[in-house]
Amino acid sequence: MRIVLADIKGGDGFISKDTVAGGYGSRLRPFSKVTGVVASLKSRFHDLPSVHLAYVAALAERAGHEVMGSRGELVDRADVALVLSSLVDFRRETAWARAMRERGTKVGFIGLASQKLPHLFEADADFIVDGEPEAAIMRLVAGEPLTGMAASPQIDDLDSLPFPQWQPLIGARRRFRVPFAGRPVGGALPVLASRSCPEFCTYCPHRIQTKYRARSVRNILEELTYLEDTRGPIHVVFRDPLFSQERDRVLELCDGIRSRGLHHTFECETRLDRLDDELLTIMHRAGLRAMSFGVESQAPTTLKKVGRRPIPEAHQRAILARCRELGIVTAAFYVLGFGEDTWDSINATIDYSIELGSTVAQYKILTPYPGTPLFKRMETTLTETDWEKYDGFTPTFTHERLTHDELRLLLGSAYTRFYMRPSFLANYLRVSAPAVRSVVQKLDARVERRHARRECVRVAGSTA
Repeated sequence: MRIVLADIKGGDGFISKDTVAGGYGSRLRPFSKVTGVVASLKSRFHDLPSVHLAYVAALAERAGHEVMGSRGELVDRADVALVLSSLVDFRRETAWARAMRERGTKVGFIGLASQKLPHLFEADADFIVDGEPEAAIMRLVAGEPLTGMAASPQIDDLDSLPFPQWQPLIGARRRFRVPFAGRPVGGALPVLASRSCPEFCTYCPHRIQTKYRARSVRNILEELTYLEDTRGPIHVVFRDPLFSQERDRVLELCDGIRSRGLHHTFECETRLDRLDDELLTIMHRAGLRAMSFGVESQAPTTLKKVGRRPIPEAHQRAILARCRELGIVTAAFYVLGFGEDTWDSINATIDYSIELGSTVAQYKILTPYPGTPLFKRMETTLTETDWEKYDGFTPTFTHERLTHDELRLLLGSAYTRFYMRPSFLANYLRVSAPAVRSVVQKLDARVERRHARRECVRVAGSTA
């Protein structure tokens, strides 16, 4: 059987799929000069191949089938095509599926979007995999035809799965490193050390598909060894929502990386309260070069109302300071537009994001994703009927205190204020000389006053 695995490349803005927003995906359409630069950089550093399709490739190859990848190219003489679904680009994905079916190919969809909103995909599908894909794909490659909503229960023993196969999806990629950047251009591959999330944030779709499970440290080390043997030292992106959930497990993994003499660098996403000085030092020695984490809001009461456990500011600042000492690139995530948010509270969050001093920052507008507790609570307030606009950067609901225009204005202000200041460049270049930092702080104050004047003009224009 000839199987095509399709991760359709987006064509409007920068699109991330697969494990982003639990699989719903994200789309940044530039809406300012600053976000245009951010989108351009993301397209070079953050365009990762699909780890879920790589697992499917491994299962199909193990069963003796021919596997090939597609980023949107149509393929003749294919028996089955499996399409990675997303919310933010489902029209392009279904159009490709429709064209493949016209060529006589059976088409199935995998991913959270096609499971939670099957009506968007079913007209162009022979089947939709309902759940993490492996269980259903094992039946498919064994000869069982799949139809309709094909149940795919979670596999509890993740160690039983073969390692992801990347050759059909990406071939041999050219990679090169950029000074002071945590992630190289090209060459980065995702690894899942666990699945789902142990936390209970009401707005997050990471945990709505399956329960949290973790692979054994030995199994992860074997995959990292396999990657180095087959592809050489690379940059590994651990895509777990909470990589350092179990401290002893991370210590064992880092010890194994060093004892095996592996030369990968890596990055992870985690919570800052799951880190300390000793753990960071050990992770850095094992190859940690970049780390992302959610701050979301500066207000602890706001976080508690959406099921997120606040982290003391002193601990956040201490961990970021240690990362700067070690040269670890940090990316902080923020969400604007929680129910309790006001103009002042969002500006306080932006102020805090600048003071915290992460290397980079990402700001998004609160998005009620289907299947989350937040979606159920906010369903009557939704104003957006185009599901592709549930992209993380577009207002989709009626806020009690802020209009859509005000949310967009605050989002643009966040990116401008964070990136268009001298200290951002100084932080990125790791400049620590006191004399230089003093000059930079004075320049920051001048730039901030300029931003404030421009914001006043924009506010006046939006309310006129």
